[in-house]
Amino acid sequence: MATYKEVIGTSITNIAGDSPTTVDGDVWYNSSATNFKFNLTTSFTGWTTGGNMGTARQLLAGAGTQTAGLAFGGGPGVKNETEEYGGTSWTGGGNLTTARNTLAGCGTQTAGLAFGGREPAMSDATEEYNGSSWTNGGNLTTARRALGGCGTQTAGLGFGGYVPGARQNATEEYNGSSWANGGNLGTARMFLSGAGTQTAGLAFGGSPGPQSDTTATEEYNGTAWTGGGNLNTTRANAAGAGLQTAGIIFGGTPPVTGATELYDGTSWTNTTSMNTARQYLGGCGTQTSALGFSGSPSLTITEEFTFGASPFAAWSSGGNLNTARFYLAGAGTQTAALAFGAGSPGNATEEYNGSSWTNGGNLTTARTTLGGAGTQTAGLAFGGEPTTAATEEYGGTSWTNGGNMGTARYQLSGFGTQTAGLAFGGRTPPVTTATEEYDGSSWTAGGALPASKFFAAGAGLQTAGLAFGGSPGTKNTTEEYNGTAWTAGGTLNTARLMLAGAGIQTAALAFGGKSPDITAATEEYNGTAWTNTSSMSKARYGMAGAGTQTLALAFGGDGTPPGELTTTEEYNAFGPTTATIETT
Repeated sequence: MATYKEVIGTSITNIAGDSPTTVDGDVWYNSSATNFKFNLTTSFTGWTTGGNMGTARQLLAGAGTQTAGLAFGGGPGVKNETEEYGGTSWTGGGNLTTARNTLAGCGTQTAGLAFGGREPAMSDATEEYNGSSWTNGGNLTTARRALGGCGTQTAGLGFGGYVPGARQNATEEYNGSSWANGGNLGTARMFLSGAGTQTAGLAFGGSPGPQSDTTATEEYNGTAWTGGGNLNTTRANAAGAGLQTAGIIFGGTPPVTGATELYDGTSWTNTTSMNTARQYLGGCGTQTSALGFSGSPSLTITEEFTFGASPFAAWSSGGNLNTARFYLAGAGTQTAALAFGAGSPGNATEEYNGSSWTNGGNLTTARTTLGGAGTQTAGLAFGGEPTTAATEEYGGTSWTNGGNMGTARYQLSGFGTQTAGLAFGGRTPPVTTATEEYDGSSWTAGGALPASKFFAAGAGLQTAGLAFGGSPGTKNTTEEYNGTAWTAGGTLNTARLMLAGAGIQTAALAFGGKSPDITAATEEYNGTAWTNTSSMSKARYGMAGAGTQTLALAFGGDGTPPGELTTTEEYNAFGPTTATIETT
């Protein structure tokens, strides 16, 4: 038998701990733990070439997803061109009314937001895109360029940037018509990147001073910024995408790089670099399905990032709920989740910190089979049994009444944020196709589902959402919402009802339910099709879900033998970073 050195060409490294590298397949001896370790290999992760843009440019902005992207503005000079990406190629869209570069953007391909920049004077202009043309919205309170942005068209966030002589820490929040000041960044900077939502935003990198770039990351909770884990590579002029707990950064300087990092809500890890190093590029999408396009020097090149889950992706046990319950609702992330409704007395709220649950403020209306959306500090509860139209908003400590739904219903589903929520389906009775959109104060009718359903699951944002599974019968159908109408998406591999979901429209997770037997099956959605991944350790139905496609949470529900559950499970698509080699 050949030795390791004879095969590899070098001896196994002796380290008093874990490997300092992240190279897949590396083997070493941990002298402290007295065992052999290796880095686990991930699959199908990297950048591939997409269709070239029609206009070479840099200093532009982007919005949308990998298969429905939006690029607008930029330089050299100032440009007003808009292009739309369909997953393979770019086509021309409606021009900005104000040509500019170094602007910020957010939203979707059919509901985009452009703000700030230079034209060549500093700009406070805001524009909204409807899928064909731009119209003027409310101006920023502070004209600026080289700022960061995230969120949606009706709940946008702008932060940082530059005005003559000074880098900015100011943050502004957009409500669909006007901007208002929010909490200031801890570090004033320009040419920074952003990801997430208005109430769960992420700011990272940028330039806090002349010839000075930073690794600093900050997280926004809708009120204030707090420090997060630092980037591994100091940089500015990069692109960002994803969510607060599932972010991605790529490209930037110095020097010009294609380096890519992934954020899990705590720390950044390096992954496969872009094929073409660049700065001043545009980006959009999710952590697992991102799009990088154009950039300096005046490129048209587009690249698509795909993250394939680790073959060791798995569910593991988390802290137990204090109140056993099923037919509850949930919101938030894996490390900052909210559970509310159901159980006894039916109004209990609990908050999860990544390891344990603590009691929060009670709902004003006890209920079960309700809908939920938002974050731990900005949650939304709506509908439920006894049949109600009541809506409540959570501020981190207590619930207050919001505007009632137009249709009282139960066994409904929802997604989105506290200020841009969506409710769909349910029983009134009878079963309904009704969709409603919440703007933070009142509900209005949205596009109806193509077929009535109840006990379905949802994921995503108000303008880019997903409905899957449900009843009558046992459904495997998926519908995608674009802010106006529902269209058919990919079919679940396991038809089921009373399931839970997490993530966004192009990177969702479906788990549990009845099919008709109680199941632990878990599936991932990439915007087109569902694929099976690791099952939960316990089959359950009527539970709640939270988080992202890569870092999700399942809690409560009912299982076998019958009985309301307190158990929580955490899903990690990345799997462990290392594993021990069994030896004799």
